[in-house]
Amino acid sequence: MKKVDSGVPFVIPALALLALVTVYPVTYVVVLSLQRRMPIFDISRFVGLDNYLFLLQDDRFWNALGNTAYFTALSVTVELLLGLAVALLMERRFRLKGIARAVILVPWAIPTVVSARMWEWIFNTDFGILNYLTGLRINWLGSPFWAMHAAVLVDVWKTTPFVAILLMAGLQAIPRDLYQAARVDGAGAWSIFRHVTLPLLRPVILVVLLFRTLDAFRVFDAVYVLTGGGPANTTETLSIYAYRVLFQTLQFGYGSALAVTVFFFTGLISVGYIRLLTRGRS
Repeated sequence: MKKVDSGVPFVIPALALLALVTVYPVTYVVVLSLQRRMPIFDISRFVGLDNYLFLLQDDRFWNALGNTAYFTALSVTVELLLGLAVALLMERRFRLKGIARAVILVPWAIPTVVSARMWEWIFNTDFGILNYLTGLRINWLGSPFWAMHAAVLVDVWKTTPFVAILLMAGLQAIPRDLYQAARVDGAGAWSIFRHVTLPLLRPVILVVLLFRTLDAFRVFDAVYVLTGGGPANTTETLSIYAYRVLFQTLQFGYGSALAVTVFFFTGLISVGYIRLLTRGRS
C-alpha cells in the first residue's frame, strides 16, 4: 500500500504558537485565580476557591453582571433589527448602491475609542449637538438611566454596519428562484419574508448573534471612554470591574477570578449558539 503523507508536521508550528498565545495564558490565569496575590503588600498564597466564594457574595460583581447582561441584550437586539432592515434595503436596486454600501461601513471602520470620544462630545450637556438639536438639557453621561442607554446607542451606531454586511452576504446566497416561485404562488412581501427569507437566513443570523453577543458581553473600551463605569457604577461592566481590580487595586488573584468568570460566561454563550446552529442544520 502506498503510504499517505501526513500533514501533522505542518500543523505542529501553528499548534505550538496557539498554545503559547492562548492555552498558556488561560491556564496561568486559572491558576492565579486560586491564589491571593497582591504584590504591593508582598502577599502570595494559595487560597483555593476562596476568590470564587467571595465573588458570589460580591454585590459589585452582581451589579456588573446585571449591567453587562442588560447592555448585551439591548444592544444586540437593536443591532440585529436595524442590521436586517439595512440589509434588506441594500438588496433593492437603486442608483449609487455601491456608494451607499461603502458609506454605511464608515462607523464600523472608525476605531472604537475614537467613536466613543466623538460621541462623548455629542452627549455633552452644555456644548453637545444632541441637546442643541433636540432643545433638551439632558445629562446623558451623568444620569444613571441615560448613561447606560447612551453607551448602547454608541455600540449600536458602531456595530450595526457589521451586522448588515453579514446579513447582506446571507441574503445574496438565497436563490432568486425561490422568490419567483413564491410570487407565482401568490405570496405577498410579508409571507415571502417570513417563510422564505427568515428560514434560509437563520444560520447567518445565529452566526451574527454569536459574534455580536460575545463582543457585547466583553465590552470595555466604548463604555470606559464614555463613562468610566459611572455614575455610581451604573454602567460598570464585568470587563471594567475586572480591569479595576487587576490594574488599579492590584488584586491579581481576585481579578483573575473575575476574568475567568467572564471567560466562563462567554463559553456558555458560544456553546448555546453552536447548539442552535447544529440543531438548525440537522
